[in-house]
Amino acid sequence: MKKSIHLEYEVIQKENFSAEEQKLYLAASEIRKKAYAKYSHFAVGCALLMEDGNIVVGNNQENAAFPSGTCAERSAIFWAKSNFPNLKVLSIFIIGGPEDDSKSVITSPCGACRQSLLQYEIEQNQNISLYFSSYDGNAIKVNSIQHLLPFSFDGSEL
Repeated sequence: MKKSIHLEYEVIQKENFSAEEQKLYLAASEIRKKAYAKYSHFAVGCALLMEDGNIVVGNNQENAAFPSGTCAERSAIFWAKSNFPNLKVLSIFIIGGPEDDSKSVITSPCGACRQSLLQYEIEQNQNISLYFSSYDGNAIKVNSIQHLLPFSFDGSEL
């Protein structure tokens, strides 16, 4: 029996961002500049919109003992849920690219980040909108982390 998976996503240009999307884009852009990407020279910033309206940010932090650093997405979500365990995450905005901005690339979360973000989406029983963007503002939006990890392991099997 053959089955298929349908994936819906939206492509958004920076000039069409809503006021909320613009705030997240700017927050992710600013924190990206502070990334510690000494080895890959690929800087990533992440901004999370919490249900109380606050924005939590994180960036990638590399380490010579690769891969013991952490990605921007996990840096932000772990900090947010450590400090605000009862608040839901509504949206996540990710921006990545070479530190020197020599190439504008739309940067999606790695597999480990997808799994980590999905865990919190499942836990809060509410979808999280996810935007992944280039530093020049071209973005892709999905309405759920599940769309990026359709055959996920969510712990219900345990």
